[in-house]
Parts: sequence; C-alpha cells; structure tokens
Amino acid sequence: MYQITKRETLAPNLILMSFRAPAIAASAKPGQFVIIRVDELGERVPMGLAGWDEADGTVDIVFYVLGTSTMKLASLKEGDSILNLAGPLGRPTEVERNGSVIVACGCFGIGPSMPLIRELKAMGNHVIAVVEARGSGFVFWEDRLRELSDELHIVLGDGSCGVKAWADDLVADLLKAGRKVDRVYVHGCPFMMKEVSEATRPFGVKTIVSLTPIMVDGTGMCGACRVEVAGKTKFACVDGPDFDGHEVNWEVLTLRMRQLMAEEDRSHALWERENWHKLITSPEELARMMGEGGGTPEHPQGACWT
Repeated sequence: MYQITKRETLAPNLILMSFRAPAIAASAKPGQFVIIRVDELGERVPMGLAGWDEADGTVDIVFYVLGTSTMKLASLKEGDSILNLAGPLGRPTEVERNGSVIVACGCFGIGPSMPLIRELKAMGNHVIAVVEARGSGFVFWEDRLRELSDELHIVLGDGSCGVKAWADDLVADLLKAGRKVDRVYVHGCPFMMKEVSEATRPFGVKTIVSLTPIMVDGTGMCGACRVEVAGKTKFACVDGPDFDGHEVNWEVLTLRMRQLMAEEDRSHALWERENWHKLITSPEELARMMGEGGGTPEHPQGACWT
C-alpha cells in the first residue's frame, strides 16, 4: 500500500497528489512515469511524474479527473492509501544542451513539464515555457514556471486575454518570427501534442512528445500501449514515453485510445451514480472542482500572462 501524503485541487478537475514511495523517489528521472492502481478492482493507469523528493521519500503526480479510475483516485484523502504504485517506468527524457528550447504544456501536462524544465535549465539551455489553458481559472503553478524558465508565455483558449489561442498558435508565431529554437518538448493531451507537432513540422524543429496511452503491465509484455512511429510498432512503456512527434501516427493512436469509450462511459456512469459524494470534501472544494468562484486564488479572473 502507498500512502497519500498530500492532496490539492490545483484547478477545476486537476488534482495534485503525493505518495510515500521512497524507492521510486530515489531513482526517478524527468520524463518517466508510474502506473497506479487504486484498489483490487481498479485499472492500471499511467501517470507522468510531476516531481519527487528523495529525502522525504515522496513522488508527485498531477491528473485530470475524467473517468472511473481518476474519480476513484480523486475521492481519496491525505492519509488514505492506494493498492499499487509501480515505477519509475519508461525511458528518461534525453536532456542535453541544445541551446534554446520550448517546453509546451497544458492541463495535467504542466506536472511532468516541471522536472523537465528544471533539468533543461541545469544543462544550460534557454527555456521558453508555453502554457495553454481554457481560461484563467485553469492555470496553475505560474510562479514556479516563471521562476524556473527564462520566458513564460500563457495562452488562453477562451480569448479572455484578447486573443483566442492555444499552444500550437504561439509556438508557430515564435517560429514564424524567426526565433531560434533548437528543440521542442510537449506534455499534454494527445490532441494538443499533435497540434504542436504539426505547428513545428514546416520549420524542421525536432519535437518530442510524451505518450502514455492505454497500458496494462508497463513492462512491454502485453502490447496494449503499442504505437506506430516512423512506420514501425513501438511500445510506449519501454520504447518511450518520448517519441518524435513528427513520426507518430496520430490517427492510429487516437483510434486505439477511443476503442473502449463505450465501456469507459458505462463504468463512469455506474461509479458516479453511487459515489459522487466522495469527491466533495467541502463547499470550497466543490467550487474549485466545478470551476466556480471567479478563478483560482493565485490567478484572479481576468488576469493575463503573456
């Protein structure tokens, strides 16, 4: 069993959790992930590592509450435990001194971007962080991002900053303006990673994406996480999770990730009907989960960061 040492709602449906896992914390590296199973009836879910503290023996994840497994996880409190936490898994991100790099992220992808940015800076890179969000209330850790990065650009999809834009729009604008960019790293949902990869393709800038599709064992034996990269089959759990975004067959990846949607929807509905109250710890928590209350305390509604 792995105890939850911290639980915090960062933005609507976005949760930070820390777990007591000293063996994982002692060997984790940027780009790696863990596989979580909440209980004996739960599925195994890959989660990118958002941080770790070797001295304290803890590891952090940031996740989006969407399906049954993430709702189960979000219903737990500090002091509760989960059944399984396997890791660190996958190949660490290859970090070297490239020069000027962009780290584009959004939603739960902000989490695993943090240790990567820290490592890129330690290697002497000029780091441009590009964060996308639906609106100001979905932005979190702005202070940390600004402290770690050389530049921070935040774009909002609802247009509340005057321009409706996403990460791929800003990345394309920077490249069109002639900015020297030697490498782009992307963490976020598959669609966001695909769009950023397409934005950089005309400029020939190598773009690294982090893929965590459906997984079972996480050690390359089951083949559930297979993806097509450069026309060849790769296993995201052992060959990745990092791949060249220009070589990923995004259409095949999308179809594979959608193949169990009907079963996922049914499972979600059945669990939520009986357990929805477990997700609420206080009126303030409910407001944060539902996106009410005029934005997060760190980011007042209407504020823009560009």
